[in-house]
Amino acid sequence: MSDGRRMAATVACCAGVLAAGQAAAGGLILYEVGTADVGLASAGYGARAQDASTVLSNPAGMTRLEGTQFLAAGQALWSNTRFSSATGTLPRLGGDDGGHVLGSDGWFVGGGGFLSYSVSPDLKLGFALTGNFGMPLNYDNDWVGRYYVQNTTLLGVSFLPSIAYKVDDKLSLGASVNAMYGKYTNQVAINNVAPGFGDGRLKLEDNTWGWGLNLGMLYEIDPGTRLGLTWNSQIDLDFKASAKFSGLAPGLATVLGNRGALNSDIKVGIKVPQQVMGSVFTQVNDRWAVLGSVGWQQWSKFGQVQLGINNASTDTSLSTDLDFKDTWHVAAGAQYRISEPWLVNFGLAYDSSMQSGNVSPLLPVGSAWRFGVGGEQTLSKSASWGVAAEYLYGGTLDTDLRSTLPVVAGGRGDLVGSYKNIGTIFVAAYYNWKF
Repeated sequence: MSDGRRMAATVACCAGVLAAGQAAAGGLILYEVGTADVGLASAGYGARAQDASTVLSNPAGMTRLEGTQFLAAGQALWSNTRFSSATGTLPRLGGDDGGHVLGSDGWFVGGGGFLSYSVSPDLKLGFALTGNFGMPLNYDNDWVGRYYVQNTTLLGVSFLPSIAYKVDDKLSLGASVNAMYGKYTNQVAINNVAPGFGDGRLKLEDNTWGWGLNLGMLYEIDPGTRLGLTWNSQIDLDFKASAKFSGLAPGLATVLGNRGALNSDIKVGIKVPQQVMGSVFTQVNDRWAVLGSVGWQQWSKFGQVQLGINNASTDTSLSTDLDFKDTWHVAAGAQYRISEPWLVNFGLAYDSSMQSGNVSPLLPVGSAWRFGVGGEQTLSKSASWGVAAEYLYGGTLDTDLRSTLPVVAGGRGDLVGSYKNIGTIFVAAYYNWKF
């Protein structure tokens, strides 16, 4: 294996391990990467700046950190995202509901690493490696919606070299280059129609790099109150993959070959949306602090596509664009110091939905409520650790997809049903060293 391919394989492995927040709701960018923000439900995300994870949430916050600090974070989640078929779904498609589709039977792990280094009291350098964009979905191969999707993976791992400078006693500025490695796969069953043949298969797979910029500002009104403002630029992940067909019946293979579909390249332009967030942190007294945040993400330019064939005799495209809308985020939380070593975090948040009406099984995401709680212990002047948990409630999402042809004539079939009472549980643990 060449050095370039070995590097790509290594980064792809990191994508699976580090992209921790993929039980997406609201959009596909989550705030959960194994840090204290899980227990706060992201409240005060860009203003907290209490440990090295601020390299991700607001690089300007590094100016509040002394010396060199490193935070290692780990996270596990479980989601009950599962399709429930309704009477409108054609019985001919079978009775398999697809199982728990997120990750591996509902389970997914991840985390990240965050480093802040003091060049001087006013100048800081940082680096983060983490993944907070995307979603892996794995339906059973024979589920009722297999002609719309069988499995799909869209993950982004961010490498974030960062810098922060303290302009004066109140204002700090920061910036990060976001080098994102994207991994994309999409697999869908093809209706062969011909007797004696099972389903065929169409698969796309590609990896690519995208580049963006994160800017942050931290303004300290007084020693106990600070405001954070962050902007993350759009990142273009321009995937391009050859359509890989397998298991096609001879007649269908001939039709698709005559139309030039068998050897076609499909471009999937994914735009990780730009986002803006304002955050606040206020230390009310020796025991209590309150936190809040408001944010916006531009999902209307996301650009996801759905694969499949509606009518082999007339279709010239193997993909269909999906439409999305921008989302809003609001969060509130608090910290309570029980004693000198122990700090308790808790918070709640709401994100609006990136989809209107019925959702595609390719992206079963909608609006979401988050409820978080966590605790942190200071072990010494040089070390602390913490745990956090969060429950994300995504409500019930309806699906109603109608085929232009019946299944017996080669269509996808009508897929009608819902994802009922979606819930995701996050459990995180982290350790922070100061050198």
